[in-house]
Amino acid sequence: MTEKLAVFKGKGIRRTIHNNEWWFVIADVVSVLTDSVNPADYIKKMRSRDKELAKGWGQIVTPLSVDTQGGKQRVNCANTEGIFRIIQSIPSPKAEPFKRWLARVGYERVQEIEDPELGTARTRELYRAKGYSEAWIEKRMRGIAVRAELTEEWKNRDVGGSREYAILTAEISKATFGMTPSEYKDLKQLDRENLRDHMTDLELIFSMLGEAATTEIARTRDAQGFTENRSAAGKGGKIAGDARKKLEQESGRKVVTDENYLDAPERQKRLERKK
Repeated sequence: MTEKLAVFKGKGIRRTIHNNEWWFVIADVVSVLTDSVNPADYIKKMRSRDKELAKGWGQIVTPLSVDTQGGKQRVNCANTEGIFRIIQSIPSPKAEPFKRWLARVGYERVQEIEDPELGTARTRELYRAKGYSEAWIEKRMRGIAVRAELTEEWKNRDVGGSREYAILTAEISKATFGMTPSEYKDLKQLDRENLRDHMTDLELIFSMLGEAATTEIARTRDAQGFTENRSAAGKGGKIAGDARKKLEQESGRKVVTDENYLDAPERQKRLERKK
């Protein structure tokens, strides 16, 4: 399940892809439109006022897993059509501009399914807006493609679900960098941030090498199931890890770094490193 934060007039609305369409967190929508400090209470009163909405609530709302302050939890979400119905019960001057915004962002996913290059273009633009250099973006985008190829391979080889993917990813990371992703995030002082969005060029390159090698080994050995693919992940990660150690030995510099881009954008730090 893919998640993304959408922004309306400076306020974040969590959304997630379910059945190939965007589903929005209802409490976030209500908070944005009403400025309510207690969206749950507002929703309760709204349903009490609008009997038709209350009657069809079960058809409109679906609990989906999204990020919360307490970690991943299932919260009530609705698709674009459902949110439009809910908006009808919210008297707000923001309703009309929100409807136009919702129609646009809700349609993005449809466009990206029909033309995946649109999704890639939007991702590039997002990284540019966050201050990443073109050189870094090229590596990050390539890494996304390599990762997608690996997870598709796991899917076809009956590895399991997201939990198994996380274990295999940790195997690759441990063999490549000497630490699991969670340990790596601790080193970089990251919390909910995406680890790879805070990697340097070399860190991204060795991440790609580990995952590309794992994909190749799984294919050539026709690895099936979790156990065989775990072995492939360890071997793929070791190839990247050995290459990393060799580079560190020759260059005299560590590849793994505690650097992150929380306090300054990647483009700025790249320029500072060159001075």
